[in-house]
Amino acid sequence: MARFRRSNFISQDCFSSPPSPPPSLTRDTPHPSLSLPPSPADPQSFFMDGEIREGYPSPNLKPGEVSTGTTIMAVSVADGVVLAADSRTSMGSYIGNRVSDKIAQLHDYIYCCRSGSAADTQALTDYVRLYLAQHAVELGRLPLVSTAAHLMRKIAYQNKDNLMAGIIIAGWDPVDGGSVYNIPLGGTCIKMPFAVGGSGSTYVYGLVDATYVEGMGKDEAEKFVKKSVSHAMSRDGSSGGVIRTVSVVGDGNGGARITKSYTEGDKLPFPASG
Repeated sequence: MARFRRSNFISQDCFSSPPSPPPSLTRDTPHPSLSLPPSPADPQSFFMDGEIREGYPSPNLKPGEVSTGTTIMAVSVADGVVLAADSRTSMGSYIGNRVSDKIAQLHDYIYCCRSGSAADTQALTDYVRLYLAQHAVELGRLPLVSTAAHLMRKIAYQNKDNLMAGIIIAGWDPVDGGSVYNIPLGGTCIKMPFAVGGSGSTYVYGLVDATYVEGMGKDEAEKFVKKSVSHAMSRDGSSGGVIRTVSVVGDGNGGARITKSYTEGDKLPFPASG
């Protein structure tokens, strides 16, 4: 190992003259001015310049990318499921769309609720819809809800460093009946009796835990999800508009009945800003 001399690292000029003493400070010495960054006129500039998002701010969104943070929910019922979502799409402090649809159909009786980046969730939805259609043609029967969930999980997990997407998969199939799968950020796939997601979910976890009843019927479940989502909308600034619901319940003949509805902002079960 080569040995280095002290002079290789410390210049001898450092010791040629003693250091100069610090300037004397008196009572009249002016304090150095402290400059603070100016307050932006637009609150959106607090985040990322030109970024468009809905839900809580996230540094993972790209400039110009729209987020669907919001409030989404799904619950299992007797031989079926009920899904619900709000409809607000905001861009910083500006509401870009107050009646957007965040419940997407993946197959005949399988739906998903989207939260996160709108571009990411729409791309995931398109991929899974294509793969499910091909899968159903190859098998000659309806795909399983679990198949849709694991397809979504596989794509989300393999691209977790590039995606910002929280998905709830829910639907009916002849094998398992109604089932709900939660796929949060990162690509974990969990089967649950009910799932809540989006920026508004943090406000209603206690309400949902206290009012959920296992095995509830379709009508009871619709009242349950509307009440929960409307409470989230009243507290969360990124949730609002109307409440859209989709119910998928087996008909006893190898298929299911699909019922879609929406509740207007001035007719919510709990006061909320629309």
